[in-house]
Amino acid sequence: MTMPEEPAEPEYRQRRFTAPPGAADLLLIRHGESAPARASRPFPLVDGQGDPELAPDGLTQAELIAKRLGDEHFDALYVTTLQRTAQTAAPLAARLGLTPRVCPELREVFLGEWEGGVFRQKVAERDPLAERLWAEERWSVAPGAEDDEAFAARVRTGIERIAAEHAGQRVAVFTHGGVIGQALALAARSRPFAFVGADNGSISQLVVHGPQWIVRRYNDIAHLTS
Repeated sequence: MTMPEEPAEPEYRQRRFTAPPGAADLLLIRHGESAPARASRPFPLVDGQGDPELAPDGLTQAELIAKRLGDEHFDALYVTTLQRTAQTAAPLAARLGLTPRVCPELREVFLGEWEGGVFRQKVAERDPLAERLWAEERWSVAPGAEDDEAFAARVRTGIERIAAEHAGQRVAVFTHGGVIGQALALAARSRPFAFVGADNGSISQLVVHGPQWIVRRYNDIAHLTS
């Protein structure tokens, strides 16, 4: 007499991450290296903010970003009001045949009296106020700088607007180091500067599904080092 086979025991395997249905997949790409700051030649200003163009190395980084992402699908590209993001996006936009849209909310944090390249000088010289800014993790330590809560609010507004317009889609957002740091800090509910310091030309990834923000990648520079 043949004994009936026992039913197979269920197996529960680990699975790869799957974005929730309708989530927006945002690649946050920091602009390439911009021109060096010189005391004798302040950066031009746009609405009070320094607007340097890309340095030669920054243009190379833009090409490497396009090479890395050029065979992938994107539903839209975004830049900010500052030219270094548009210049960084240009090679990928040309390769994909997409016209970048502008998201003014994701422009860099306003540094008040330290705009035009002064911030870099203060940091390099280890100015006491610059040291305090890093220690306290507050941009508003810089004289006349943007309020930290106001900066966080406008970054949230920009991310939420893009995510709402691109539910279920994939978007490349060319933006700034301070903005990337703020967006990921909001997602992770971390210290304000926990994610400040993304390299020029790096890729970070944020999946947004309503109030749920999921950090998937930070400071990916594989395309810059290979």
